[in-house]
Amino acid sequence: MAIHQSPSAGWQRDRRGGDWRQRLPVLAGSHVTLRALRQADAPSLLAHLSKPSVQRYIAPCPTSLEGLRRFIRWTHAERRRGLHACYGIVPDGRMSPVGVVQIWAVERDFSTAEWGFALDDKYWGTGLFMSSARLLLDFAFDTLNVQRLEARAVDVDERGNGVLRKLGATREGVLRNGFRGSEAPKDHVMWSILAGEWRAMREGRKAD
Repeated sequence: MAIHQSPSAGWQRDRRGGDWRQRLPVLAGSHVTLRALRQADAPSLLAHLSKPSVQRYIAPCPTSLEGLRRFIRWTHAERRRGLHACYGIVPDGRMSPVGVVQIWAVERDFSTAEWGFALDDKYWGTGLFMSSARLLLDFAFDTLNVQRLEARAVDVDERGNGVLRKLGATREGVLRNGFRGSEAPKDHVMWSILAGEWRAMREGRKAD
């Protein structure tokens, strides 16, 4: 759950006139709902995201209930500032999240942003992530007016790089020693999706 803070960021109103900084819109898709995190979500996030397999290729995340509660409060504060949006991934049939997907500003006006995700390995390969990612990307390009969306994945993380490729992202280059986890430093791969590319891919899916 790497968080890159920007000193300032612009914001956009959604198509219904609401301000996402005050309340994140709920995003519902195929077998999943994305919603803002709540304090009551801390135990579920701790159970689902504290596994070594989940944390292997992400920046260190809180490992205690209080740490996660502080993180949730921080996401609310950063959202109100227009810097960051964090969604809990809630599969159909559950009340609490099993992962998170988040986006933060790189450029002041949110024209360039970065996103990241973490999901319980129990749900890898089920299609839950792809449904969640498409919801988040629609929100990024349609509501936040992002023009360039970046993502970083550890070069040896075949699954992470694979899902970004499947989403239509373009591999742009390697950031040497960009990831520093509990093991030796590893390279990051930089991926990007442009607004026009995403909309064209979305129209192509509708036409199929």
